[in-house]
Amino acid sequence: MDLIATTAALAEACTRLSAHPFVTVDTEFMRETTYYPKLCLIQMAAPDGTGVLVDPLSPDIDLAPFFALMADEGVVKVFHSARQDLEIIWLLGGLLPQPFFDTQVAAMVCGYGDSVSYEQLVNDVAKAKIDKSSRFTDWSRRPLSDAQLSYALSDVTHLVKVYEVLAGQLLSTDRGEWLDEEMSVLTSPETYRADPASAWRRLAGRMRKPREIAVLMEVAAWREREAQSRNVPRGRILKDEAVIDVATSAPRSVEALGRLRSIPAGFERSRTGTDILAAVERGFARDLSDIAPPERTRSRGGNGALVELLKVLLKAVCETEGVAPKIIATVDDLEAIAEDDAADVAVLHGWRRTLFGEKALALKSGRLALSAERGRVVVRDLA
Repeated sequence: MDLIATTAALAEACTRLSAHPFVTVDTEFMRETTYYPKLCLIQMAAPDGTGVLVDPLSPDIDLAPFFALMADEGVVKVFHSARQDLEIIWLLGGLLPQPFFDTQVAAMVCGYGDSVSYEQLVNDVAKAKIDKSSRFTDWSRRPLSDAQLSYALSDVTHLVKVYEVLAGQLLSTDRGEWLDEEMSVLTSPETYRADPASAWRRLAGRMRKPREIAVLMEVAAWREREAQSRNVPRGRILKDEAVIDVATSAPRSVEALGRLRSIPAGFERSRTGTDILAAVERGFARDLSDIAPPERTRSRGGNGALVELLKVLLKAVCETEGVAPKIIATVDDLEAIAEDDAADVAVLHGWRRTLFGEKALALKSGRLALSAERGRVVVRDLA
């Protein structure tokens, strides 16, 4: 089993693949020691079962033909759980595949469960088994064994059948548009832009004091820039626990920084310590009037029982319709509906409102009831 290692061979393979209506795609990468993923292998397959393995680490290859195929609007690009694959394509090629299809999202619409694994989907849909012995391969090492290459190729050859079955189910149930919103998120460049100015949001947690948030904004942004410029994981610069500790304690001297338990001994007198203290000072210099805490996690207050009823309703509707609950509504959505009939959540718009949102509002207003019959939850219209 050969790896494509030259630009000419890649161009020829992509020309062949572009003659088909769709191509399945997967990538193997490493990022344990880097900020950005290191692309180590590209796998593609055509509907006729033809498989292609590409070595992006080869010194004799330019990936331009691959990126051209990803941009070819006449060929559907099929992935499973595509977010990280698309991130790599965006970072290296400056584009996102169009048109695009994610079988994990489609599987949720077709009732295969929340975030169904590729292995399970292949088993259920393609009636095949995947050899997992090469799952934890170091894909950056060369040469790769035939077993490793066979495992990698199976990720796209089985995906052909999975795509054909799911696409057929979507067509027969007229649910194709249900995927549009999810797909639009995955194919938006904003999804993959790691903006240092927004890095604080994933760490804010329950912070409510504007001063703490101001310091967090600056320290988190500094860490993100450092990790990006040095291409190392964020934790190599400063662990999450330490970033939060600095934000809440706001040390303004070397001694104060050194007293924080989350800061390694001697760290405070290094260049990194100087940078942290400078970020703290920038936090103190920020205008607090412009700083609002992240939206509070909705408190159920006296709505806890109603939220639980809405969960039961969601599960009952999804069982009846054959769709995964995760793609319809989150717990936060249900809590929002419990508090406000006009909540600005996705489940109260479009097809989600038709499928579930209207029923949720009817349950809340007493126009719909839930009962149990023969071990199943039954939804009854009382209007």
